Amino acid sequence: MPFINVKMLAGRSTEQKRALVEALTQAIVDTCDAPREGTTVVLEECERENWARGGVLVADRQQ
Repeated sequence: MPFINVKMLAGRSTEQKRALVEALTQAIVDTCDAPREGTTVVLEECERENWARGGVLVADRQQ
């Protein structure tokens, strides 16, 4: 069964996460003909001070 692991910066609301999980699940159901109940989505949130891009912490980019 499909397993989707999303890594993202922390700070989104529960409503946003709920909408994301629904959209991802529906995309898998529609494109892969997978059963909804067999599709797993895991959201992993990372704090800005623990995420870097191009050698610079995201926390430092927003200052």
